[in-house]
Amino acid sequence: MKIIDISIPIHEGMPTYMGNTANQPKITTTTNGYITDTRLDMNIHTCTHIDAPLHMINQGETIESIGLERLVRRCKVIEVDANDRITEEDLHGKDIEQGDFLLLKTKNSFGQTSEKEFIFLAEDAAQYLIQMKIDGVGIDTLGIERSQENHPTHKGLFSNDIIIIEGLDLKEVDPGEYLLVAAPLKLTQIEAAPARVFLIEGLAL
Repeated sequence: MKIIDISIPIHEGMPTYMGNTANQPKITTTTNGYITDTRLDMNIHTCTHIDAPLHMINQGETIESIGLERLVRRCKVIEVDANDRITEEDLHGKDIEQGDFLLLKTKNSFGQTSEKEFIFLAEDAAQYLIQMKIDGVGIDTLGIERSQENHPTHKGLFSNDIIIIEGLDLKEVDPGEYLLVAAPLKLTQIEAAPARVFLIEGLAL
C-alpha cells in the first residue's frame, strides 16, 4: 500500500489564484517560554480545497452538505495533454464512466504554466462531463476555470451536483485508479473548505 499526498503546502509566498496577493496566507508565530502559538489568516480558496455550490450559486448548498462518503471513494487520475484549456475533444477516448470521480492531471502539476495562464476546464468539457454523469472532478490548479464570463464551468458542475476539488498536486501520480481521501475542515454555512487530500495505491477498491 502506498499513500500519495496530493495537497499543496501552505506557506507565506505560495502561489495564489491569478496571483492575487490579497489571498496570500499570513502566518504569525509567537513564543512565550516553552509555549509556541501560531495564528493563520488565509482565504479558504488559497490552498487545496473543496468547493460547494454556494461558491457560485446564490442560495446554493454549503460545504457541510457534501457527505464524506462522496469524498472517500474510488477515483481515476486522467492525464490530459492540453494547452491553455481542457476541451471536450481532449476528453474523448479517456476512460470516463458514469459515477466516476476524476482527477485531471495537466501541465499545471509540472510548473509549466503560470498563476495567470494555467490550464483550466473549459465550458464544453464541463458539459461533456455533465453528460457522462460523473460524480466529482479535481484539477491541479487553484481554479477550475478562468477567462470565462459568468463562470459557466463552475455553475454547470454545481447545478448537476458534481463536486469540485481545486489545488491538487498530481506530478507524482501516474494515471490510474486509486482510493481518494479528501478530508475538508469541518466548517459550516460557507462555500468551501480547505482539505488534506491523498490517494492510496494498492488497496482493494
